[in-house]
Amino acid sequence: MEAVLQKAKTYLDGRKGERVTLTELAQAVGASRFHLQRRFKEAFGVSPRDYQDAHRVQSVKSSLQNGSRVADAVFEAGYGSVSRFYEKPHLGMHARAYRARGKGLRIRYSSFATALGTVLVGSTEHGVCAVKLGNDVPKLKRLLADEFSAAELVEEALPEIEARIQAFIAGEGSLSRVPVDIRGTVFQRRVWEALRRIPRGETRTYSEIAQAIGAPAAVRAVGSACGANPVALVVPCHRAIRTDGGLGGYAWGLPVKKRLLEIEKRRRK
Repeated sequence: MEAVLQKAKTYLDGRKGERVTLTELAQAVGASRFHLQRRFKEAFGVSPRDYQDAHRVQSVKSSLQNGSRVADAVFEAGYGSVSRFYEKPHLGMHARAYRARGKGLRIRYSSFATALGTVLVGSTEHGVCAVKLGNDVPKLKRLLADEFSAAELVEEALPEIEARIQAFIAGEGSLSRVPVDIRGTVFQRRVWEALRRIPRGETRTYSEIAQAIGAPAAVRAVGSACGANPVALVVPCHRAIRTDGGLGGYAWGLPVKKRLLEIEKRRRK
């Protein structure tokens, strides 16, 4: 079956910008629709259709970053109309804002001291787009500026989200309903959504998360998606651990991850 899956992937890769139906794909590789759908998702973390969508979205992203007009980027990627592209929140933020790393976007941000160290949070009018941790404030600001190099960055207090994060770190409250405005692939968004469903004080292994999103073979990809999480705490990737109970990785350092888990476990008792 592995050879069939690779053949299916190669077939889709050769038809970027086209809409390949599951029936056509199954016939091309000599497999049943049902088994191909199930095994493809297990192996690659997404269905054949979502795999195609991810490639088309990546094509739009690349074109936008290279300065293409939104309409041109969308049509070149194989979408029949701009409205079809906007049917799903592929980029998180609006395509015109995504172009050229946030060109035309206004991001308010604030850095503040917490019991965990300094937290920098950035927000658009639609939701939180960045949460970064550490004690080097200039470095955190540079990370934000690099990520959104063409956006208008405005430093000002964000009292509501600051208060919610402070409460969260103190062991009270939840960030599960905080609105976010983040970019990611189809697979990454599914992982991030699964992470937000993990109750406070609990953990899940990378393997369990892969199982939960219907992609049991994509354990390594789940770990990569956790590492790419742009909004620490709000998407609680610190709750993802290894099967042997080890902490695994964490973008902001394992001591911070360990401290977060200790806080949550202590407050749960």
